[in-house]
Amino acid sequence: MRTPRPLLRRGLTATAVVALPFGLAAAPAAAGPGISVSTSGSTVSVTTVACARLNGSYGNASLLTSSQVNFAQGRQTALAGSGAAQNAAWSNVSPGTYTVVVICSNETVAGTQAVVVSAASASATPTVSATSSSASPARGVMGGLGGATRDYGRVTLLAGAALVGSGVIASGWYLRRRARPHRF
Repeated sequence: MRTPRPLLRRGLTATAVVALPFGLAAAPAAAGPGISVSTSGSTVSVTTVACARLNGSYGNASLLTSSQVNFAQGRQTALAGSGAAQNAAWSNVSPGTYTVVVICSNETVAGTQAVVVSAASASATPTVSATSSSASPARGVMGGLGGATRDYGRVTLLAGAALVGSGVIASGWYLRRRARPHRF
């Protein structure tokens, strides 16, 4: 029995479609552990586990107002803590929207996150905002977290690619079977 050439071409195309996500999965994953920012009254604090001690320092954190655009313009504080967690805090912060940026001593950005300090937040209950795992634009929209803010890793990406690929192959097989004339 011979195999028709169009079927071979379709098989090669399906193989290429399935292999494409695997090639894309080989790209390095960007995103570290990120930062966690919280407010309590007029105090803003940040915690991270992304920075390692280098030359006696973990790095610096900066609190930027809405009119400041880079790290050097903000209120800078050195990170303190241990190898398990590093933190920094700013007190007497006036109400408004701020961006917290953490840069480790090896000059990598541990994370960037926007935080809102309100005049009514002077209560004893601290308000904790969501964590950010990547360096995002300093003046982005504060519409909440989306699917692009979390790195799921290669295993999840490969599993998803395998499911999509098997779905494509199964759909092609089903449609090919439906296109054949029925012989009784």
